[in-house]
Amino acid sequence: MNKHMIELKNIVKEYDGTRVLDGINLHIKENEFLTLLGPSGCGKTTTLRIIGGFEQATSGEVYFEGNVINDLPPYKRQINTVFQKYALFPHMDIYENIAFGLRIKKMTEKQIQEKVERMLRLVNLKGFEKRSIDSLSGGQQQRIAIARALVNEPKVLLLDEPLGALDLKLRKEMQRELKQMQQDLGITFIYVTHDQEEALTMSDTIVVMDKGQVQQTGSPQDIYNEPENRFVAKFIGESNIIEGTMIRDYEVEFSGHKFKCVDSGFGENVPVDIVVRPEDLKITDPEKGMIRGKVVSEIFKGVHYEMLVDCEGFEWLVHNTIRVEYGQTIGLSLEPEDIHIMTRSES
Repeated sequence: MNKHMIELKNIVKEYDGTRVLDGINLHIKENEFLTLLGPSGCGKTTTLRIIGGFEQATSGEVYFEGNVINDLPPYKRQINTVFQKYALFPHMDIYENIAFGLRIKKMTEKQIQEKVERMLRLVNLKGFEKRSIDSLSGGQQQRIAIARALVNEPKVLLLDEPLGALDLKLRKEMQRELKQMQQDLGITFIYVTHDQEEALTMSDTIVVMDKGQVQQTGSPQDIYNEPENRFVAKFIGESNIIEGTMIRDYEVEFSGHKFKCVDSGFGENVPVDIVVRPEDLKITDPEKGMIRGKVVSEIFKGVHYEMLVDCEGFEWLVHNTIRVEYGQTIGLSLEPEDIHIMTRSES
């Protein structure tokens, strides 16, 4: 089992009396790809900057391999950072950009050459040594920024939305490459993004944040299939969230019907929120459906059709590869495992 590389204990950060991080507790394992995910202003970049030493926590402790590092400056931490703005040196060629940190360490020219050439191979830019930074595309500049950070052999790499400036196709390519790099190198990556699909694609662990607090921590599968609250359910992917009543263990009522489910431990006749993912709703003939409604919107999304189905005032979002035309009445059916129960949210 991988040991904890970094621990955050009760981290609070305030700016001019405004609390932006409110008691963050986090364990980050060795060789883990962990993503801090959340909307703008949720505190994910501030958390990253506190780990990197660029910000000081108002209170709480940052541990690195069991030692408190709150007062350690960034250059003394075995942590390197790749920012969204790559901060490459335009007056240096690619070789010298990557070699910069090694020259500060006063390594020999032979050592520098071996390490820089290895990094260029790793980021698929061998032969680009003498090129200027301005001659590179955004994706190539991003790779150089990663190579410059990795050449110092940090134990942890922090990445603050490094793919934000890239187009969609290049983003997806770089997602695969970054994940492969992390697995090949065997170092800890801590990644910040607001892109849910990016987090689900790349991460071993996702930490969902909102309003300076951790809402849920888990694997991509857990976060998607078992959201712990309404915010996580709405932020990760698309969801139908409807109010209902937990009749008893394994039985819930919503939309005027009783359904079998796989959840228990909520008590009897308790108000709950029900989450159903749009791809889990099966379209049937109206008389065979557990729920019946009329298609009030239908959009082609490429892989599937996205439909809104009005069932007694609640509009169900449905994803299906079969097109159902606007105005048609259909049935919808659900398996017990497609129904996820959450404690009723106050908001």
